[in-house]
Formats: sequence, C-alpha cells, structure tokens
Amino acid sequence: MTIPPPDRKLISYQYICIEGNIGAGKTTLCEMLAEEIDCKLVLEEFAENPFLPYFYKEPQRFALPMELFLMAERFKQLQNKIMHRELFNEYILSDYSFVKTLLFAKNNLPEEEYRLFHDMFEVLSNQIPKPDLMVFLHRSIDNLKDHIVQRARPYEQNITKDYLQGLQNMYLEYFRNELSFPILLLDIDRINFVENRSHFQEIKNLLSESLGPGLHRISFH
Repeated sequence: MTIPPPDRKLISYQYICIEGNIGAGKTTLCEMLAEEIDCKLVLEEFAENPFLPYFYKEPQRFALPMELFLMAERFKQLQNKIMHRELFNEYILSDYSFVKTLLFAKNNLPEEEYRLFHDMFEVLSNQIPKPDLMVFLHRSIDNLKDHIVQRARPYEQNITKDYLQGLQNMYLEYFRNELSFPILLLDIDRINFVENRSHFQEIKNLLSESLGPGLHRISFH
C-alpha cells in the first residue's frame, strides 16, 4: 500500500492558530490536522504550570502568578517555534495564540493588576507575529462543561459555567475589534469532528479558503 504524501494544499496560510474556550477541542483538532498536513505542530505545554491547580482552588490569590508564568512560557515557546522556523517546514499549526494570554488575564485579574499585566504583554506581543488565520471552536457553555467532565482533569472539575461564560465573552469582544487578520468562528455544538470523519473533512476544507481580515462565522447543522 502506498502512503500518500502530506496534503499541503490544505494550507492557504503559513501560521494557523486553533483557539477556543476550555474544553472546546483545540488540541484534538490540531493533532488530527497534523496527521494529514505537512506542518510544525505547536501545542501548549500547560501540564508543567505549577500554579494552575492552586488557581482553580483559590483564584484571587494565585491568578497573577499563574498568568505571569503562562505568559512567560508561551512567549518562550512561540519565540522558539515561530521566530526560528525551519527552512523547509514553514507551515505552523498551534493550539493557542499569544493573545490568549491577555484575554484570560483580563478575565482573571483585578483592574490594577490587569493594567500592569497589559503593559508587560504589549512589550512581548510586539515580538510575536500574529497568525495568518485564527480558527475559533465555539461551543455552548453546557457543551464545554460536558467536555471538561469527560476529559476528567481533576483540577478542572470545579470550573464554573460563569467562569467559562466570562472567557467566552472576552474572546467575542476581541473578535469584534480585531481586523488585521481573518478569524474563522465555527459553531460546532451539533457536529462531532472526532467520531464523524465527514465533519472533520468539512472543517479541513474550510481552511483551504482565502478569507479577508475580520470575523467570519459558520454554523454547522
């Protein structure tokens, strides 16, 4: 049996970020796409964050150190993976974007701490290129909560619906004002791209389209 070569025609963009709320399926989709295309896969290394379990127990106490740690780790990873691209492996697929750092911090930090954090973020973000395309996996809050329960990470089980809604609102507010690159928002409550190959193919096909800057929303039925 002859194994077909990786499909490079999928990618109309050199740097694609798959974004979404907690439990949306970002990493899963990235891994599935990476099996079929010739790209460098960048996955967030959240497991090594020593503050994350404590944050979910005492968010007010541990929000700032957690967000600072995440910003530093994401910056180092993206700087290493994106700024130093291999000559013949220039397509990059990531399960997060650097702006995620700011959106989560805005949701988690009190106003004075956020202003300080924002200033630090601006210095670092100027050194990280924006994606050529951002894909946002949009699920209802109930759907997200179900996914979080199913994947059974102990420190996530106390995440409230209000917290998830706050993050969702931060992303949607950001999308309304981001006009420098295309954002593809996919309503995926009614599909299962993991178990249904045709659903995965529908998403994959969308990534071959050339989109103008700004928000583009697609609902699957």
